[in-house]
Amino acid sequence: MKSVIDTLDLTVEELDDLISVAEDIIKNPDNYSERCHGKKLATLFFEPSTRTRLSFEAAMYELGGHVLSVAGENVSSTAKGESIADTAKVVSCYADIIAMRHSKEGAAFVAAKNATVPLINAGDGGHCHPTQTLADLLTIHREKGTFNHLTVGLCGDLKYGRTVHSLINALSRYEGINFVLISPEELRLPEYMKTEVIEKAGMHYIEMTSLEDALPQLDILYMTRIQQERFDNKDDYERLKDSYVLTAEKMQSAKSDCSVLHPLPRVNEISVGVDNDPRACYFRQAENGKYMRMALILKLLGDVDTVASDAQYIHGKHCHNPRCITSCEQELEHLFKLSADGKTYRCVYCEEAEQNA
Repeated sequence: MKSVIDTLDLTVEELDDLISVAEDIIKNPDNYSERCHGKKLATLFFEPSTRTRLSFEAAMYELGGHVLSVAGENVSSTAKGESIADTAKVVSCYADIIAMRHSKEGAAFVAAKNATVPLINAGDGGHCHPTQTLADLLTIHREKGTFNHLTVGLCGDLKYGRTVHSLINALSRYEGINFVLISPEELRLPEYMKTEVIEKAGMHYIEMTSLEDALPQLDILYMTRIQQERFDNKDDYERLKDSYVLTAEKMQSAKSDCSVLHPLPRVNEISVGVDNDPRACYFRQAENGKYMRMALILKLLGDVDTVASDAQYIHGKHCHNPRCITSCEQELEHLFKLSADGKTYRCVYCEEAEQNA
């Protein structure tokens, strides 16, 4: 059994295979209409979602399977205090595969370690969102035909944006990627993503605060919203929420083949005036997510790999990140790994750095 918690759980070969399967599903949907006959997907969404939850459910139905759905903490036993670990064990009794979204970073990791069926991370706080990245990759592949030698602009909330973190991880395995990181100072990409992912992979990046200055050089513009739910201080959100707004006028300075992506939902960071621009890919991107989730479900239901053991982790330290799953599940063991530079311990669940080695 294999679960997918992070984009890096999938090799480049596996990503390429998923894209090939998704492309075949698009061309030959009838060939896949009964591939999951008799199988059940449980969608556990403890945080609001429209596209991700519905695309998972549509994916399973279009594969001929069935869906068991929980939407919201207040309608599940977590409202009574049930742990993520126990929830995963119980739901494994009823379903063949699980897709889970949770507000706490590392929740999907905990669930996967306790589930007896494959589990897919559908978003855990500001940490990872691998299936959104699969949608992003299929969109880039269909629009550009390659993942190599592209200049990719990431704009908006780069600090808490789990879609941004996952996409950087995925693209770090390809050649000649240049990142343009566009954000307010307060929402810059976390330092560890720059040093342990971008720099480690030998990719080039620049940081900017101006979208207008960045636009002319981009092959891909990945817009994100400023996420109100990630802010502890609402005044900070109000001050930053309208930092970037892409308009039809601004698009005049972009390349003729620049592809504009957005994980959605948008608030006002892309004007509706951009929607009819052929370079606007975000609604096609949402549809592509369904096809990639179909391909991933098929892969995991046929996969026989095992979940990693705790033996590879460092015990005896404590994570102090209030957004980490360890902050609310008191009996959950704190686990750490040594970062790529060999100098920092990083929480396995949320990747927060705690102490120098």
